[in-house]
Amino acid sequence: MSRKISLAVATALLTVFAVSAAFAMGGGNARKGKFLYRKNCRSCHGSTASDLSPASKTQAEWKATFADKTKIKCSGDWTISDKDLNDIFTYLHDYASDSPSPAKCS
Repeated sequence: MSRKISLAVATALLTVFAVSAAFAMGGGNARKGKFLYRKNCRSCHGSTASDLSPASKTQAEWKATFADKTKIKCSGDWTISDKDLNDIFTYLHDYASDSPSPAKCS
C-alpha cells in the first residue's frame, strides 16, 4: 500500500516539475522586453533591425533559442536577470514572424 502511495506522489511531483518547466518562459512584460532588447541586445546582435529582430524567427524558433538559458551568451561582464531575460523572450516571441502581430522592423 505504501509503495503505491509513494509511486503516486513521485509521479505527481514529476508531473508538476515538468509542467512548471514548460511554462517557465513567457508571461513577461513585452513592453519592457522591447526596451531591454533595444538597449542591450541590438548593440551586439546587429546594428540594424534586419540583423536580428523579433520577426527574424518564428515563435517555435524563439522558444527553442530560449529553452536552454545557458546557451544565451552575452559579451563581456554583462549579465541579465531571469526576469529581464523572460521579458526579452516575451517581446521576441509575441512579435515573431508567425505571431498574430509580427514586428514591422525593416
